[in-house]
Amino acid sequence: MLKRESVFRAVPLMFFVAFYAEGCVHQREGNEHGLVGAWRGKVQFTTGTFATTTNLEFSYVFNQGGTMTESSNYDAAPPVPPAYGVWRKVGVRKYEAKYIYFWTSAPADLQELAKGGGWSPGGHGLLTQQITLSEDGRFFDATIKYEVFDQAGKPTEKESTANAQATRISFR
Repeated sequence: MLKRESVFRAVPLMFFVAFYAEGCVHQREGNEHGLVGAWRGKVQFTTGTFATTTNLEFSYVFNQGGTMTESSNYDAAPPVPPAYGVWRKVGVRKYEAKYIYFWTSAPADLQELAKGGGWSPGGHGLLTQQITLSEDGRFFDATIKYEVFDQAGKPTEKESTANAQATRISFR
């Protein structure tokens, strides 16, 4: 009787340990992380002011919980901070991101700069991105809609569109 009772106690314990251990397994990089992680991408605008720019690159960080940061290799021309925003899953391997950055206006002349003036606030840019993640989770393709607004929130130019491809940054 004691052996049978021990077996009945041991079986639920084994199931508990197996279930708990499964939750502790380290996940490999890839699709199971979805968009969460750091990415490096190339962007080519097809319309708008940046359509002639052929070497534009974006670095993205998509955080767990739905926030993100984006920076480009043109953030210093003119000086602008990175873009900040949100992202969400909208379907199987499909995501949407929406992020803003603040742009600056150049000083009128060198005298203004010498007096302590500088790059004053000009407005903001809004980027909305539709992202499709590859099956293995290592790449994504995207389309971008780009809008630019002045300090009063009025559009300063026509909406632009772009295509992007990005690769997950990893140690492999």
